[in-house]
Amino acid sequence: MAFEKVKRSENYSEWYNNLVKNADLAEHSAVKGCMVIKPYGYAIWEKMQQQLDRMFKETGHSNAYFPLFVPKSLFEKEEKNAEGFAKECAVVTHYRLKNDPDHPGKLMVDPNSKLEEELIVRPTSEAIIWNTYKNWIQSYRDLPILINQWANVVRWEMRTRLFLRTAEFLWQEGHTAHATKEEAIAETVQMLEVYADFAENHMAVPVIKGVKSENERFAGADDTYCIEGMMQDGKALQMGTSHFLGQNFAKAFDVKFQSKEGKLDFVWATSWGVSTRLMGALIMVHSDDEGLVLPPKLAPIHVVIVPVYKSDEELAKVSEKALEIKKALELHGLTVKFDCRDTYKPGFKFAEWELKGVPVRIALGPRDLDNQTAEVARRDTKTKETIALDSLVPHVAGLMDTIQNDLFAKAAAFRADKTFEANNWEEFLDIINNKEGFAMAHWDGTGETEEKIKEMTKATIRCIPLDMKQESGNCVLTGKPSVGRVVFAKAY
Repeated sequence: MAFEKVKRSENYSEWYNNLVKNADLAEHSAVKGCMVIKPYGYAIWEKMQQQLDRMFKETGHSNAYFPLFVPKSLFEKEEKNAEGFAKECAVVTHYRLKNDPDHPGKLMVDPNSKLEEELIVRPTSEAIIWNTYKNWIQSYRDLPILINQWANVVRWEMRTRLFLRTAEFLWQEGHTAHATKEEAIAETVQMLEVYADFAENHMAVPVIKGVKSENERFAGADDTYCIEGMMQDGKALQMGTSHFLGQNFAKAFDVKFQSKEGKLDFVWATSWGVSTRLMGALIMVHSDDEGLVLPPKLAPIHVVIVPVYKSDEELAKVSEKALEIKKALELHGLTVKFDCRDTYKPGFKFAEWELKGVPVRIALGPRDLDNQTAEVARRDTKTKETIALDSLVPHVAGLMDTIQNDLFAKAAAFRADKTFEANNWEEFLDIINNKEGFAMAHWDGTGETEEKIKEMTKATIRCIPLDMKQESGNCVLTGKPSVGRVVFAKAY
């Protein structure tokens, strides 16, 4: 392929950026900080979206859509939420342009079109949704409300990276309303489990489920639950969050309901979301120096068949068999590409589909037809084997589960090798600065200590694991008592 390869071991950041570009996933746009998701990248996102949407609906949720714009007065109603997102907001102040009299052919903002109230381009939708829920909820009979929205949001980031952090990104955001605190907490935990299930069983990415510290909590939430994955450079990536909002938004927007007992009370709330950041995780956990590596469950193309031939006559014979194989594989639910382009040689096609992460490649030529065999190559292990044509289809179909499971096992083993216990400050520094992985360390539970560690090392508390083992110890920085280890790491 005609581009410069960058090795992960030499420059991980440049390797990532090059892979996103060269694999035709996304590119920078004319709008600073925003990206164009290209068809192949969007096809992967669609697979993610479709699976998550099924999982949301299986747990009783319905999709709806709410406005992109939030009146400033509504945005300000929940103070912690407004303060938390204030520095990232894009604000609409005018609604019309006009010709600039001093510069013919140029446009200027029409000062007469100033809005009576400024509009916030949503960084998140709690404000507009809870203002709407006020009209939907009067009684316990109206609860629960289980709504999800697929949308775009804008957070005006100054330092951006394709998929991982952009000024505009795609996501889903769930917003639910409940009659009791217990129901809302159960919803929050349930959606965390949905995210973990998706990450591990579809993305093949092992995750740690936990709760955020108070410093890292979502603005306006009582508790934030999260899943954290480890990338191949040892850094953490927050892959999904589920927030127990308590009654904070209900109180801010005066959303009350009459209980079965006739008592008037505020509604209990949750919100939860994942974004196109998952694309970044998928790339960084599995891919290699040759390009993208995709788990079969999220691959837009499962199998590519590449004909090897020297004449039109040979191509005709190979094509007949290839199309027969393609049809048989499709009956197994696989998406198959027969790459019969005559503008590129087989070697180029091999490299291209390797770069794009297609899980299995079949090479088929006249000699293979004579021997009644085909060459099967796995993208994840780069191994090749010769398979008899009469057993080719079941063999390739069976490879999909094998590759999916092997990718998860490989990622889990890598995480295990890069997770360490730190029992003092020296060990902690060695893990964060030299071993570059997750440090399982005791912490005294204070925001002050957490902030000091962040300032000194750039490592943050990724989460307090839900399965944290209760053990007495001493904080690695202050020496004060601790009841268990939390996950520290540098992160994206």
